[in-house]
Amino acid sequence: MKKSILIALALLATAFTVRAQEPAVTQLTYGDFIKKIWNIESNPRAFSYRGSLPAVIDFYADWCGPCRRVAPIMEELAQKYEGRVLFYKVNVDQERGLASTFQVQSIPMVLFIPMEGQPSKQVGAMSKEDYIRFIEDRLLK
Repeated sequence: MKKSILIALALLATAFTVRAQEPAVTQLTYGDFIKKIWNIESNPRAFSYRGSLPAVIDFYADWCGPCRRVAPIMEELAQKYEGRVLFYKVNVDQERGLASTFQVQSIPMVLFIPMEGQPSKQVGAMSKEDYIRFIEDRLLK
């Protein structure tokens, strides 16, 4: 009996460990962006959000030091706001078209997309508290 309980607990712990290691921030490609965020091809002049929840998109590059500092903050926030805000990331070196669309000239650049209205962007790394304030004030009001 004890052995069965220990095995069950070990399996349960493994399931939680696997869940905790899954990234909470989803990588976006151009194709994903068109499906989930905005169909740039059919409506290039007027932003029209396609998502079901407000979103945060982190434009980054692997070689960027400040971007590497922002990445774990975005993962934490994605878990904190799970079910209320969607979190994405776009590698500007791989998705130059998306970077160009949003005139990303300096990274990290974070795009905050409300359910209605136009997105806001914030250039440069901020503290976790500043990101929380931005999300609470601009996306969840």
